[in-house]
Amino acid sequence: MKNAPDVGDKAPEFVLPTDGGGSFSLSSELGHPVVVYFYPKDDTSGCTKEAISFSQHSEEFSRTETKIVGISPDSAASHDKFKAKHDLAIIIGSDEDRKVCEAYGVWVEKSMYGKKYMGVERSTFLIDREGVIARVWRKVKVPGHVEDVLEAARMMASSG
Repeated sequence: MKNAPDVGDKAPEFVLPTDGGGSFSLSSELGHPVVVYFYPKDDTSGCTKEAISFSQHSEEFSRTETKIVGISPDSAASHDKFKAKHDLAIIIGSDEDRKVCEAYGVWVEKSMYGKKYMGVERSTFLIDREGVIARVWRKVKVPGHVEDVLEAARMMASSG
């Protein structure tokens, strides 16, 4: 993966349209830790489980002052439906041109049933109050993942 940001790097800045007609800018969150998680597609099983898990733990993340934003190449309208259908309590950014996915090195060649295609590698970045990447999880497996991220956010909050 070329030029993929890693722990200790400044997190690539982005501004994305979000569900509900809003927008999310990473630089406007300086002073707060931010969980940026990338997922392939709204309303698919793994992505739905991950979004529901982040939503279920959103108050615990709030107690550490950590913001959460999920990002996929789906449209903001798709995110609106996804969020309403599953009563999600998190912000979801729309990266339709995949520029943010590319900046974070998560737009990669994948393979399914022998066919190669480009897609999002499920990945999570924990960004500290100064906008520096503190932890990276790549090729995420959904079960237990949100709890791992929450634990890292708690540790960062207690040391900060």
